[in-house]
Amino acid sequence: MRRNEREVSDIEVIEAIINKADVCRIALANDNIPYIITMNFGYTNDQEQCLYFHCANEGRKLDMIRRNNYVCFEMDIDHQIYEREGRDGRKGCNWGMKYRSVVGYGNISIITEKDDKKTGLDFIMRHYGDENEYLYDEKVLANTTVLRLDITEMTGKKK
Repeated sequence: MRRNEREVSDIEVIEAIINKADVCRIALANDNIPYIITMNFGYTNDQEQCLYFHCANEGRKLDMIRRNNYVCFEMDIDHQIYEREGRDGRKGCNWGMKYRSVVGYGNISIITEKDDKKTGLDFIMRHYGDENEYLYDEKVLANTTVLRLDITEMTGKKK
């Protein structure tokens, strides 16, 4: 990170950002072609740090994951535009943006075991505020792909 004073390395602060985020962006790449998608997610650090996502059973992201499962992810919160002190706000580039973010890397995989899919879906549901236990319709479960991103590296940033 170029500006060390903006780096967040405390895992509790990073996890607070993750817990407050509404969506996670995943960046994929194949054959020098980038692709970024915004997804709902769930996070856990129970045994390992990982993110869970759900999607349809076919599509571009799954094709790309099968070819290259190393991905980058990003989430950001608390956006606030401000006028820089001592500057004329009527001039361009005299404004700034406050925010907190997390960027990381890891390997994403397609979960195939039914119980593991349910676990991933439970983490997603918990992230959005519901701690209940869930029953999943077998037909819906069969038509849902659950992804698990095992985090290998992540850092936070604040401005």
